[in-house]
Amino acid sequence: MNFTKILTHWYSVNKRNLPWRETKNPYQIWLSEIIMQQTQIKQGLPYYDAFVNKFPTIFKLANANEQDILKLWQGLGYYSRARNLHASAKYVVNELNGKFPTTYSELLKLKGVGDYTASAIASICFDEPTAVVDGNVYRVLSRHFGIDTPINSTLGIKEFKTLATTLIDTKNPGDYNQAIMEFGAVQCKPKNPNCINCPLKNSCVALQKDYVSELPVKLKKTKVTKKYFNFLVILSEGEKIIFEKRVSKGIWQNLYQFPLVESKKSLESHEFHYLNLKDTPIEKIPFEHSLYNETDKIHKLSHQHLYTKFWIISADILTENTIPFTKIKTYPTPILISNFIDEFDFLF
Repeated sequence: MNFTKILTHWYSVNKRNLPWRETKNPYQIWLSEIIMQQTQIKQGLPYYDAFVNKFPTIFKLANANEQDILKLWQGLGYYSRARNLHASAKYVVNELNGKFPTTYSELLKLKGVGDYTASAIASICFDEPTAVVDGNVYRVLSRHFGIDTPINSTLGIKEFKTLATTLIDTKNPGDYNQAIMEFGAVQCKPKNPNCINCPLKNSCVALQKDYVSELPVKLKKTKVTKKYFNFLVILSEGEKIIFEKRVSKGIWQNLYQFPLVESKKSLESHEFHYLNLKDTPIEKIPFEHSLYNETDKIHKLSHQHLYTKFWIISADILTENTIPFTKIKTYPTPILISNFIDEFDFLF
């Protein structure tokens, strides 16, 4: 029995019971693939269920308000995925008359869909023999075939895609693609893989040469930068607060936050005067301030770590971008802001 048949057989016996495996509906498969990017199954599953329930068709998603989509996405991170999801839904409905693309090349035209997602949908839903290559696949292939080419190098990406393509079951590409991904997630895990009970142990090069833990090889990431965020939680006696929408591209685009001032270092309570308040809502009005958290709240993103302080600002009159305290939880926010809102409670 060869590599491909072994994996497909293993999958038929060991696959997890997941809702998107009970359908070949491309809309639901697409939803699952976008939600599960950079996300563990146990975290993403409730979001998948919530999206399918609220937006059961691509027409419902296309016609939704972006704010409602971002709110439902809250806590998943990488919010560009949600914005791309919405943009692609509108493209399918408005440009393709609601008919979901059926080929790899057409799927690539959807915003936020790359080689992996297009390959997954094309193979699972339409039996197109396009090989998927994700983190799980890289790990299985690099270990089994003993390949130490860095998986995030140009050469590595091409080499692994070529190998994956030669291995795919052309008669049953969908199950094979799901099999190798599931095998990497459940059996050939990043740490403590179950090599003893592995059906591929007799042909696994990394196991035979005792360097399973060293594969796959990955080039070092770009250095993570530190940023120092100071959120101004500006309150008025009328139980209103200033809440702003992030419109610039980058992290948290179109999500809501308190007015933000960056600083060159983490500030202590007596160092408020270091903040540059120019162009902030409190630049020209009297106010009182206090530091909510003496210790930084650290929020880690893939490329930067945010060291965050929340400053409580009391002002008598606020006129711009104000909302009632009671409405604050209805707005889509980054998890950092959401956690603060829950903690501070805003007199709820």
